Amino acid sequence: MLELKDLTFTVEENGKEKVIIDNLSYTVEDNKFTVITGPNGGGKSTLAKLIAGIEIPTSGKIVYNGQDITHMSITDRANMGISYAFQQPVRFKGIKVIDLIRLASGENLSVAGACEYLSEVGLCARDYINRDVDGSLSGGELKRIEIAGVIARKTPLSVFDEPEAGIDLWSFHNLTKVFENMQAKKENTIIIISHQERILKIADEIVILADGKVRESGSRDEMLPKVLGTTEGCRFYQ
Repeated sequence: MLELKDLTFTVEENGKEKVIIDNLSYTVEDNKFTVITGPNGGGKSTLAKLIAGIEIPTSGKIVYNGQDITHMSITDRANMGISYAFQQPVRFKGIKVIDLIRLASGENLSVAGACEYLSEVGLCARDYINRDVDGSLSGGELKRIEIAGVIARKTPLSVFDEPEAGIDLWSFHNLTKVFENMQAKKENTIIIISHQERILKIADEIVILADGKVRESGSRDEMLPKVLGTTEGCRFYQ
C-alpha cells in the first residue's frame, strides 16, 4: 500500500514560493491500476517524481508498505520494489537492449529470456535485442523497451509518467495493449499519469488532480463520465 500524507511540494519562482503539490493525501491500494489525470500544470508529473524519489517533498510523508520512504533515495526505493518510467525515456549510448533488460531483471538472462520481455511489449525481439539504446530508436520503440525493463524488474509498484507522450498512434495502440495485459493480470500496483481515454477506460481507480490537489477520485465507472467531458467533470479543468 502506498500512502501520501499531507504532501506538499513548493519551488521558488521569480523570488516567490509556488505551490505545486498542496497538502495532498491519498492512498493507493495494492494491485490496483490507478490513473491520475487532470489539467496541464496540475502537478501530476511532480507527484510521480515524488513517489519515485526524484523530488523530495517540502512537507508531508510518503509511506510504502508501512515504511516512511519520504527521504529515501531513488536507489533505495528501487530496491524496495518501486519502478519509474520517464515521460521521455533515457537513451543510453553504447548499451544494447539485451544489456538493459538484463540489468532491469537483475539476472544474466539468456537471449531467449530477454526476448520474452520484448515480445510482451509487441516488439519483434530479433530486430531489437542487439540494438543500442540510442538515437536510432524512435520514441515509441524506446517507450516499449523501457516498459519491457519495468516488466522484467517484476516490482510490486510501477509508476508511468505520461507513457503516450511523443509517440505515434501505432505505438500508442501497442502500448495500450501492454497496459491492458498488466491490468488484467493484477499482479502488482500500477500508477499511470495520463490524459488518454483508452488508458482511462482500463483503470480500476481514476484520480483527478488539479492545482496540486486531489479534486475527486473513485472507480472507473464513477469517474469516467466526469473526466470525459460532462458538465460536472469540466469544472475540474477550468
